[in-house]
Amino acid sequence: MNRLASKHAVLTGAGGGIGLAVAEAYLAEGARCSVVDLAPTPPAAAAALLARYPDQLCYLAADVRDAGSVGAMLAAAVERHGPVDILFNNAAVFDMAPLLESDLAMYQRLFDVNVKGMFIVMQQVLQGMVDAGRGGAIINLASQAGRRGEALVSHYCASKAAVISYTQSAALAMAPRGIRVNAIAPGVVDTPMWGHVDALFARYENLQPGEKKRAVGLAVPLGRMGTPADLAGTAIFLASDDSAYITAQTINVDGGSVMS
Repeated sequence: MNRLASKHAVLTGAGGGIGLAVAEAYLAEGARCSVVDLAPTPPAAAAALLARYPDQLCYLAADVRDAGSVGAMLAAAVERHGPVDILFNNAAVFDMAPLLESDLAMYQRLFDVNVKGMFIVMQQVLQGMVDAGRGGAIINLASQAGRRGEALVSHYCASKAAVISYTQSAALAMAPRGIRVNAIAPGVVDTPMWGHVDALFARYENLQPGEKKRAVGLAVPLGRMGTPADLAGTAIFLASDDSAYITAQTINVDGGSVMS
């Protein structure tokens, strides 16, 4: 439908999984995309998408925890595709442990990427949007974990709750500039990261490998885990003019697991 024609989208954490699936959906809607991840060269899935869209797509490496790295990445993205119209702010890490074993090193690692990194990217992209003076759309990736606490997942839950809060504050600050800021809260999504998550639950809940993953899928009201592609429709909606009167919201895309 070309809902994003002439738009430039920057997507972080987009070497694979959710970020790359959304990039593919944006490209199909006519956007020019700069996909960003930590690896210096594009992972295989990103490289395959680059081969399909050599003119619309570029891959850039950046460490979202470092403001200088983010600034250099955004400068390269703007040089290639022009001012940024859309940010899909997706880079994140996961870890878990019982509360009394959740040390400060784990806290620092999760908050450095999930909160500090999210904020650095959002702030720099917002400044560019303000300077360009043509509005824009920010989409931060929260989680159903940000809607509630979990005994084994305290740091991650708190980091995603912070994403929801920053989204609300940024939306109010940027509304006079015509820039909308929203978030998506996915539920359990079947990405390669879930192998790591499942192994941690198996360790701390004394489960067999794969048991937690099966259980969480069955617990979703729609009866299955989500896929990265399940988030693409909402990501397009929030990036496009279809959501022109929506800001400061966090939309659950979780098969009915959390009700708002």
